[in-house]
Amino acid sequence: MSMEPLALLARAKAPVTVSGLPTGLMPWALADLARMAHAAGGRAVLIASDESAARAVGDAASVFAPELRALALPAWDCLPYDRASPGHAVVAERLATLATLLAPPAAPTLLVTTVAAATQRLLPRAVVAAHVRLVAVGDRLPLETLVADLLRLGYVRVDTVADQGEFAVRGGLVDLMPPGADRVLRLDFFGDEVEAIREVDPASQRTVGRRGEFTLLPVSEVLLDPARIRLFRQRWLEMFGAGAAGDPLYQAVSEGRRIAGADHFLPLFEDRLETLFDWLGPHDLVLADSATGSAAAERFEAINDYHDNRVAALAAPPTRKPGGGAVYRPLPQDALYLAPDDWAERLASRPVHRTSPFGGEAVDLGGLPARDFSADRVAAEAAGTSLYAALAARLARARAERVKVVVGAFSQGSRDRLEGLLAEAGVPGLRPVETWSEALGSAGRGEVPLLVLPLEHGFQRLSADGSRLELWTEADMLGDRLVPRRRRARAADAFLKELQVLNAGELVVHEEHGIGRYIGLQTITAAGSPHDTVALEYAGGDRLYVPVENLDVLSRYGADSEGVALDRLGGTSWAGRKARMKARIREIANDLLRVAAARAMRAADILVPDQAGYAAFVDRFPWAETEDQLRATADVLQDLASGRPLDRLVCGDVGFGKTEVALRAAFAAAIAGVQVAVVCPTTLLARQHAETFRERFRGFPLSVGRLSRLVPAAEAKATRDGLADGTIDIVVGTHALLAKGVQFQRLGLVIVDEEQRFGVTHKERLKALRHDVHVLTLTATPIPRTLQ
Repeated sequence: MSMEPLALLARAKAPVTVSGLPTGLMPWALADLARMAHAAGGRAVLIASDESAARAVGDAASVFAPELRALALPAWDCLPYDRASPGHAVVAERLATLATLLAPPAAPTLLVTTVAAATQRLLPRAVVAAHVRLVAVGDRLPLETLVADLLRLGYVRVDTVADQGEFAVRGGLVDLMPPGADRVLRLDFFGDEVEAIREVDPASQRTVGRRGEFTLLPVSEVLLDPARIRLFRQRWLEMFGAGAAGDPLYQAVSEGRRIAGADHFLPLFEDRLETLFDWLGPHDLVLADSATGSAAAERFEAINDYHDNRVAALAAPPTRKPGGGAVYRPLPQDALYLAPDDWAERLASRPVHRTSPFGGEAVDLGGLPARDFSADRVAAEAAGTSLYAALAARLARARAERVKVVVGAFSQGSRDRLEGLLAEAGVPGLRPVETWSEALGSAGRGEVPLLVLPLEHGFQRLSADGSRLELWTEADMLGDRLVPRRRRARAADAFLKELQVLNAGELVVHEEHGIGRYIGLQTITAAGSPHDTVALEYAGGDRLYVPVENLDVLSRYGADSEGVALDRLGGTSWAGRKARMKARIREIANDLLRVAAARAMRAADILVPDQAGYAAFVDRFPWAETEDQLRATADVLQDLASGRPLDRLVCGDVGFGKTEVALRAAFAAAIAGVQVAVVCPTTLLARQHAETFRERFRGFPLSVGRLSRLVPAAEAKATRDGLADGTIDIVVGTHALLAKGVQFQRLGLVIVDEEQRFGVTHKERLKALRHDVHVLTLTATPIPRTLQ
């Protein structure tokens, strides 16, 4: 990219509108701005309108500048004035980013954030700095002091650490996962001395590395030390009066306990809060995207609405519930959030440059939106021809016009697929590359570089020397169906979701007391204050009230409740059932270990599909693959190529795409030279699968047969003969495939649909097959036997 417009921007002392900057070009521009800002001792900062826009830039910018350090400051993933706290992962990322901002940048740095995050007040720099601690091997650190510090910093004590913000203590070992870590850190104590720090895989619990030191960070923005608790109590009573001393939140904090929703009262715990602009240095270069103005207006409107609703509810007459119902006492809007005037003042306090996708403004980067391929897709579909032939023609024209084209793919697998399909369409000069600089060099030589680049849309850009550069992404070329879906940052608590649809009278299981009947949500008065609870009824009419903050001990009864007896509070029936189940689980675990050990000792066919053929097969799928589909397919293909027997269960509801995973696995196995058997529990399902398989495999050199009691005798005989002599590659059928008279020449993969619906005899036959071949099981309703 020509540096002159960016250099003007970096030197600007007043806000500048940056034009010619479509979304596809923004990561490249910000990567170069980060380099310039770093030379002056600062960082590049992007304030985006929403989380997805910020993440997209942060993910892609490092491709344009491999040395770049991308940081994200997300907003809380809960509503203003909510009774729920933000998720641990979100808070952990926020605090890890703030801790990084404490020190001068050691490398070019890009900070991406959102309007929602930038309009919320933050912990002061001094507070974060005071609670960031370096722990090293050889340090003297009493174990009880470390545990107290972890609880104060917001860590949750668990039995086994699996997520950021958790810790566990077992004798002289302390496991914890601080913010930003992807592995568990295991501290080995000898007395009060940290003897070793090991990195542990959270799944296998095996040591995978060692460290000499690590940085211990908070995982909550509410720090519960005695001084802050005293400050909270004082300010709470000043603001809400002595009559609010019975509030559950006030009582929990007074006792040093964390309670859901306390984060929204952060201003009561600190002498003062700062803003994002207080955290930025004088040499930081700040850009706000073109939609931040409307996003900020919507944010302030939402904050006011939630605040006004809380105030109205607080002023309403008491309900007739016992204790008068739980109330929410909201803080003023400007306590935790910036007011519109304050936001405008902060933006005016330093040069905050605005971006625009259009040209003609003060600094024009010369970028245009991505080329439109919709006409090519429509024409190819109408003519019944391949879209890749149209893309090949487009690339030929671009080469003739001396246009440099870079092709961006979402992932390594999709890049390989694009390369194979474009090569099959006759595109010369295809070259996979790993870096942006390598891509530019390849395009300058007239080649077509293919780069893994997590961008939805590309761009067109005219350079100062008159040459044109174009980035074509998968979504640009192939349509929106290939845009990857981002996972939701945080799922709501599972039982809380079920509680919304749970009806009075349904059964619920308590971890300690067993099966009870759900009565409803009730507010009770305990210790002089109201508490929201879930009311359960047990045998003999006894009732148990579970506080809403302890919902993790409840789960919905997941089976037919007819004829199920309720447990008795204080009885032994539930404890006995749990003991018997634990013994049964140990027995099952022994069986699983024995089977797994036997399979681990066996070698299996290494099945690796031809990439060009597999890409063409996958391209026939007319829908957008879900993230789960892609992950399941990748795992299955990896197992098929590992040389060990595949044994996977793909679980998903009806219509969620399990069959597509099976189709891709079947193609990979059959094209690699082994036979595939698809076993279904009913003739209807077998017929449906047979039609699907034949339709998807039409045009490929693979033969698909079927076998069930409804198949004509002549066709059934031909299928059995074809399986025996190897002329049939894939067979779809019912339990007729498990008959002793059916012989396979080179069976390599068995796909079982809804295994739990087969009878005992057929399951034993399937179990016998598992020792020698790859097995893939599909189900919408797994039972314990299938899961085992």
